[in-house]
Amino acid sequence: MKVVLGVSGASGSVYAKGLLEFFSGPGKDAGHECHVVFSKTGRLVWSHELGTDPKDFGLPIYSPLDMTAPFASGSSDFEAMAVVPTSAGSMARIAHGMSTDLIGRAADVILKERRTLVLCLRESPYNLIHVRNMEQLILAGAKVMPASPNFYSNPQSMQDLIDSVVGRVLDQMGIENNVRHRWEGMT
Repeated sequence: MKVVLGVSGASGSVYAKGLLEFFSGPGKDAGHECHVVFSKTGRLVWSHELGTDPKDFGLPIYSPLDMTAPFASGSSDFEAMAVVPTSAGSMARIAHGMSTDLIGRAADVILKERRTLVLCLRESPYNLIHVRNMEQLILAGAKVMPASPNFYSNPQSMQDLIDSVVGRVLDQMGIENNVRHRWEGMT
């Protein structure tokens, strides 16, 4: 599967990093191809929160204003996109079809082609504008989820909490994975 990962300017770069780790490791081994685009603020937040270079994952990374990227056209064969983390501003622009950057354009393409778009919102609390934007996106076919880790898996580390969100994003994109996060019943 060919996918796009958009990284917007909300806190939560650890979730995007988890997805980059998956797509440059087990995901790549399973035949998945991931292309990445950061918003301008997304790259700043990544640097602040992680202090690493996302180019180290070896995945193609596009400029936020590069409207010539392959996934900026509906004739491309990209099947899914996730925006992780999704800021409230990015969500609003996507909900209203404002393709002011490559993340917005790619999301618009995914929606118009009736492909899978997952938005992992990192905002709290929600106001009515956020809720209405979520409603509009869901009605348009997007999957909107909060970046909420689970605790039923009895996490033993911060990484376990991160993995529970990363695994859910992959599930929502339709990508089989072994990232720890599944409910196995009570024992």
